[in-house]
Amino acid sequence: MPIIIDIEASGFGSHSYPIEVGVVKQNGERFCSLIKPQADWVHWDEHAQILHGISPQLLAQKGRPIAAVCTELNEFLRGQTAYTDGWVVDQPWVIKLFHAARQNMQFFISPLEMLLTEGQMALWHKTKESLLVVNQPRHRASHDAALIQDTFRATNKLVQQQLKVTQTVG
Repeated sequence: MPIIIDIEASGFGSHSYPIEVGVVKQNGERFCSLIKPQADWVHWDEHAQILHGISPQLLAQKGRPIAAVCTELNEFLRGQTAYTDGWVVDQPWVIKLFHAARQNMQFFISPLEMLLTEGQMALWHKTKESLLVVNQPRHRASHDAALIQDTFRATNKLVQQQLKVTQTVG
């Protein structure tokens, strides 16, 4: 089972910044933190807020300092690779986070697609949607990371079952 990382952000474009990070390890252990934005991080997209439900007021009250979040992420993931289903956006947000903290990442981020088989990719969206209907998790970083990990597990199981049927029939 891969380690999964997910980032919630202030918006969708290049001026957006990370506001929450969530990670789920292979054993189910989780890390999740709201992130207090730097003073010069001002871009805010109301549509993104509607999706993740995190307001600027919540970040001001419960967001943690960037340096503390980076230090804890490094301790939680040191030397390991975390996979994301949104590498194109999550990777730049994590880089922005560590740059702001003036810290080096002690872990790696890779696209989840590097691990998925063609069979899993074909089943991914339908499986994820069915898990979402059953579990109804809120759209937050650690819940999304767990949903992605559950989808990986479910699609892997479905592909293995299909292989057994094919081998039995063949």
